[in-house]
Amino acid sequence: MPQLHPHLHEIAATFVRSGEVSSVEPLGNGNINNTYLVTVSGESVPVERFVLQKINTQIFQQPELVVQNMQVLGEHLDTHAAELSRRWEMPRILPASTGDTFWVDESEGYWRAITYIEESQVFETVESVEHAREVGYGLATFHSLVAVLPTERLADTLEGFHITPGYLSTYEQVLTNWSAEEDPVRAEDIQYCLDFVAERKDWVPVLEEAKAAGHLQLRPIHGDPKVNNIMLGPDGKAVSLIDLDTVKPGLVHYDIGDCLRSGCNPLGEETTDWQQVEFDLELAKAMLEGYLSLAKGFLTPQDYDYLYDGIRLIAFELGLRFFTDYLAGNVYFKVKHPEHNLDRALVQFQLTSSIEAQEASLKAMIESMR
Repeated sequence: MPQLHPHLHEIAATFVRSGEVSSVEPLGNGNINNTYLVTVSGESVPVERFVLQKINTQIFQQPELVVQNMQVLGEHLDTHAAELSRRWEMPRILPASTGDTFWVDESEGYWRAITYIEESQVFETVESVEHAREVGYGLATFHSLVAVLPTERLADTLEGFHITPGYLSTYEQVLTNWSAEEDPVRAEDIQYCLDFVAERKDWVPVLEEAKAAGHLQLRPIHGDPKVNNIMLGPDGKAVSLIDLDTVKPGLVHYDIGDCLRSGCNPLGEETTDWQQVEFDLELAKAMLEGYLSLAKGFLTPQDYDYLYDGIRLIAFELGLRFFTDYLAGNVYFKVKHPEHNLDRALVQFQLTSSIEAQEASLKAMIESMR
């Protein structure tokens, strides 16, 4: 739970045009920003809700670009929403009473308000095969809508984000300043992670090399399309993709891989029973069916050639990031205890192993859906 700011109600009020703030409650369990649900009420106005966020400026060092991307995305979606045959809503920026798109507090904290997607809910893990199919369809809905948005209109709010060789380089730098004597209690788990990375380091550039060779192209991507960022309506249909801070030019393979990574691990990424983690092929099939039912219109034959690599790589990449952060002293991701990031890394590396063990089945599945 985020630490409550002493002036939350006052900050929320700067984004209210009519009525008064009646409550501000923590919302979600994100690892980066502090997020709250604000309820506004009044005698002559209906009850309304919006999301208030304090942008983590240690991570997003130019927070104004995060807001700018959301505005660009919103304007683009306004002109293409009519292409959809079913409900789809994206969070939109709400201006402050000053007319600005964000508000800066006395400690230089950046706050923004965005619309709340009503009559919807999120799940931490996939609940069923049909849920998996809707998660895939939801991601494809977003990708199809932004496929024609020129990437040069989007700022890169996190340079190096989803560039796996860069994370490997950072890991190697951190490793030079780390000593095994720092954590003798978890020495076996740490050695497992060290060996796991060493055995796969030569394969890490696979997608970046494909991009450099012209096999894959940059497109607008979400950057973090985890299961709990894809909202479902009361009828179980995908209605929104939230948490848009990481929208940027990139490879859709990272999005697809991240979606399956989070959705096809029934135990979830926060489980401590990491040795029991498995990549669920049945859920993967449903998710890919949902995604490709809509994505066939913009994917190229070469995009299909690298889908397996994207699925495998993103699980490894996140494990590498968690492990690096653990070795560095937990400076990036929020943690509940000192070994939290090590536990998270073990989950992702075990998931990577399960994906690798089912390589033939996954590739055959992808080939059958071309």
